[in-house]
Amino acid sequence: MANEPKTEAKRNIALVENAATQGAAQTKKIIDNGATQARAAMEKGMEQATKSAEGFFKAAEEAAEFGRGNLEAFTKATQTLTVGFQDLGKQYFAVSQALTDHALESAKALAAVKSLKEAADIQAAFAKASMERTMSEATKLQEAAYRLAEQASAPLAARMTLAVEKMAKPLAA
Repeated sequence: MANEPKTEAKRNIALVENAATQGAAQTKKIIDNGATQARAAMEKGMEQATKSAEGFFKAAEEAAEFGRGNLEAFTKATQTLTVGFQDLGKQYFAVSQALTDHALESAKALAAVKSLKEAADIQAAFAKASMERTMSEATKLQEAAYRLAEQASAPLAARMTLAVEKMAKPLAA
C-alpha cells in the first residue's frame, strides 16, 4: 500500500506534465496563429497603404501634368494675342497713313481750285471717299480683331473642355 500513494503521485505528476505539455502546445499554437494572423493583417494593410500611395502619386502627377498643360495653353494664348495686337497695330497705322495721305492729296487739290463749286466738289469727293475707306477699313480691322479673339481663346477653350471632361469622368464612373 505504500506503493499506491507513490503511483498515484506519479500518475498525478504525469497528468500535470501531460496537461502542461498540452497547454504549452495549445499556447504555442495560439501564439503562432496570432502571429500568422497579425502578419497577414500587416501585409494586407501595407498593400492597401501602397495602393493608396500609388493612387495619390498618380493623381498628383495627373494634376501636375494638367497644370502644365494649362500653363502652356495660357502661354500660347498670350503669344497669339501679342502677335495679333502687333498686327492689328500695323494695320491700324497703315489705315491711318492712307487716310492722312488722302487728306493731303485733297488739301493740295483744294489749294489749286479756281472756283467755289470746284472746292465743294473736291470736298464732297474727299468726304465720300474718306467715309467709304474708313467704313471698309474699320470692317476689316473688326474682322481681324474677331479672328484674333478666336485664335487666342482657342487654346484656353480646349483646356476648359478637357477640364470639364476630366471632372465629369469620375461622376460617370
